[in-house]
Amino acid sequence: MGNDFPSALDIKLLALMLAVGMLVAHGIGRRLGERLSKDDRAKPSKLTDASTALLGLLLAFSFGMSISKHDQRRLAVVSDSNAIGDFYTCATLLKEPTRSRLQAVIRQYAELRLDLASGKASSDRLDAAVAKFDQLHGQMTELAGEALSNGTPIAVPLTNTLNAVTSSQASRLAAYRDRLPGNILALLLASAILAAFLDGRAEGLHGSFDSAGMVSFILLVSLAVYVTLDLNNSEAGWIRISQEPLQRLLSSM
Repeated sequence: MGNDFPSALDIKLLALMLAVGMLVAHGIGRRLGERLSKDDRAKPSKLTDASTALLGLLLAFSFGMSISKHDQRRLAVVSDSNAIGDFYTCATLLKEPTRSRLQAVIRQYAELRLDLASGKASSDRLDAAVAKFDQLHGQMTELAGEALSNGTPIAVPLTNTLNAVTSSQASRLAAYRDRLPGNILALLLASAILAAFLDGRAEGLHGSFDSAGMVSFILLVSLAVYVTLDLNNSEAGWIRISQEPLQRLLSSM
């Protein structure tokens, strides 16, 4: 996929590992707090509330970034479908045999687009598809040049729509590869584990233990992280980008 972002399976394992890590950190923190409670000089720290607040801010920031990137990919699908449709419309105005040949290439291009989005995402599959897209772009350019040489009256619209198809390819690929930065992910995971540790330490100092609250907190944080990461894995995760614009375009061709 051209990046090191976790795959769908890795995201599930990562969320599970985060939950286990937070549970272990909470247990270690609680034991440390119980030991410190025997020392009369030990006082509760305000860092627990600060770390929880920081975790909340990081979750909100990361989720907001993921939603934004997800929307960019969704809009890229619509823009790509419109560009292909406009080019196909121009192709219908050309003379034969260029018209049929160009329409066939455009239809193959749209089918490959839909097939790539519907199948299992992988780096090798994407690289192969990009190479095929480049080949089809070459065929489109060649056929458009042939129409221009024959003196077509729609030279300007034909050229502009061809350029739009090429540009939408670059825009969609860039949107696909634009994922949540790894350093933000690492900071988010570290903040969650640290918050669990400090919360356990505070419970140990106070001599209290809220198992239901602790499990609920860890579960909510893990689910929030999972959904945030799943939004960045829209081709293989549970939250998918709708390909309806391309499907409707192909049905009209």
